[in-house]
Amino acid sequence: MSSESEPSGDNLPIEAGSLRRGRLTYFPVAPGRLEFAVELRRALLRERPRIVAVELPVTLEQAYLRAVGRLPEISVVVYAEENGEDDRAIYVPVEPADPFTEAVRTALEIGAEVVFIEPDFGEKPHVPDRYPDPYSLYSTGLEKYIEAYRLFPQPRSEKLTAQGRGIAWKLQGLNSEVAAFVVLSLNSLDPVLDAMEEPQAQPMSRQRRSEVQVLNPHPDCLAEITVEYPYLQYRYEQFRVEMTGAVLADRRRTQFAVLRDAEKAYETATGERVAHWQRRLMARYTRNLALSAGDLTAGLFDITVAARCVVDDNYAWDVWETAGKYPPQKTASDVVTVNLSGDEVWLDTKKIRLRRRLPRPKQRLRPVGLKPRKKEKFPGEWAHQIDGSAICSYPPEDLVVENYGRFLQKKAKSILSEERVRTEPFTTSILDGIDLRETIRNWHESKIYVRQFDKIAGEVGSVVVIFDEDRDDRYPYLTTWLGEHQNESDMAFYSTDPFGNLVGPGVGRAEYGGFLMSLPPLRMFDVWGDPDYDLARNKPERLLLAGLDYSVHRHVVYVAAKPPRSIFRSIAARMNRSILYIPIGQLSPTKLKKIRVVHVLDSHARRDTAREYIW
Repeated sequence: MSSESEPSGDNLPIEAGSLRRGRLTYFPVAPGRLEFAVELRRALLRERPRIVAVELPVTLEQAYLRAVGRLPEISVVVYAEENGEDDRAIYVPVEPADPFTEAVRTALEIGAEVVFIEPDFGEKPHVPDRYPDPYSLYSTGLEKYIEAYRLFPQPRSEKLTAQGRGIAWKLQGLNSEVAAFVVLSLNSLDPVLDAMEEPQAQPMSRQRRSEVQVLNPHPDCLAEITVEYPYLQYRYEQFRVEMTGAVLADRRRTQFAVLRDAEKAYETATGERVAHWQRRLMARYTRNLALSAGDLTAGLFDITVAARCVVDDNYAWDVWETAGKYPPQKTASDVVTVNLSGDEVWLDTKKIRLRRRLPRPKQRLRPVGLKPRKKEKFPGEWAHQIDGSAICSYPPEDLVVENYGRFLQKKAKSILSEERVRTEPFTTSILDGIDLRETIRNWHESKIYVRQFDKIAGEVGSVVVIFDEDRDDRYPYLTTWLGEHQNESDMAFYSTDPFGNLVGPGVGRAEYGGFLMSLPPLRMFDVWGDPDYDLARNKPERLLLAGLDYSVHRHVVYVAAKPPRSIFRSIAARMNRSILYIPIGQLSPTKLKKIRVVHVLDSHARRDTAREYIW
């Protein structure tokens, strides 16, 4: 059900106004776009005209009607285009969310006569054009959308003019005594209206075609060949049956559903979860991709690119697979099933290469003689061997985390240094060197720019890394442990329960939610039980307070999805400290995955055998 705050087609009344000419009502659409299919179906069900004329080639009428009869299964009409020495196949997908398909389909439902009015001059139906994002219909309304397009149409070409005259000739031959709906593309509207002002002759176009076929596209190829991605097509198919609001057919809601379902598949396949900050970053990234293309909403290609860049290839693969699901499509059919590629159907397709990194059976094969990974002889064997008297870390992992901590310290310091760089035109001194970028940028001024680095007071001390704020209490394990030598930091962290996931006797595997590192070692008390930090609202804030308290240097690095509350700036200033915030989205997801796994051993004696169980 839709609420008052949700976009709904009901608040977009069809006021024909200037688009009604006698018995003819013109309904211009953007080919292939869902929003126009929604509005067209509502208009046809409301007006119930006796004739529905559609801008589709007359030579494809029989094949197109057969393809519409197969719906909700998607079809492809294919025919040969003879063009001198270049003979190639032309593919026309017949999909539910296309307004021309909807026009034919609904007309048959209401018992109207369907008339194909486009002359066949070759190539694909409709003259291509660039349309404003149809999603703006929900804010501007259909009438204003059409009016804005007509104010700034594409240049009138000879082909467009000839097509308009051919369509006008067909319309002039319709029965003038009954009401007719004329469904045509937006760029054909004005040429047709102009041509209707005077009698037209029959155009010199093809009247029939031989060997026009209807094919059944394989379910795996639908995402490549359809205008709207299959998941959205299926939502529209559900909407047109029930006609209850526009929620099911809303593009943004469908995009959210695709990402949500892909997250479930991603977690099942890899055991990893998409973090809240990654969702926000993907939303911002897809918005920017859409704006750069002049659209309001991102398409499937942009969504997949964002998923790969923000998370990884595995998640991008799940997004693509989820968006390509269309349950009504079957492999077995009454017509020939083909597996097409986007290059065969469309020109100038964009490509993305995804490399899934999942274990494969061949990767698990080992040469004869290698010992397999040890397993429990019986369930619970390793749990019975836990000592429980102490815990310690696994030294190889300590080295990885310590090195990454030093990397974060250097990165934070470089960010702070860049903020204090001053650039100015060269006068008497080159200061700290020539700024080539600024000099080239202002080359027209014939000046050389130099830059000066202001010295940073203080070094970088504690490092706090927050992977997950733990809003759903997924990380119940809280601990503080001390460094064992002068180069190993004291550490406080929260994680999943390591001893709830034993990978060896006394060896538990966990996942960090967040951690704090501070040098020199052997100074940190129990952070989680310290009353000095009770003002913290959550686990990340408690780690940040401890990081400020234990840091022996002025600057404290804080890596998280969002910056700390403003009060922490005041707290840091009172302690003569400063917080250097680094958005976690700026760091490599691959490196973050490597340091996020932690193994906890129940005694130092386990270190001798831990390498046999840790991978």
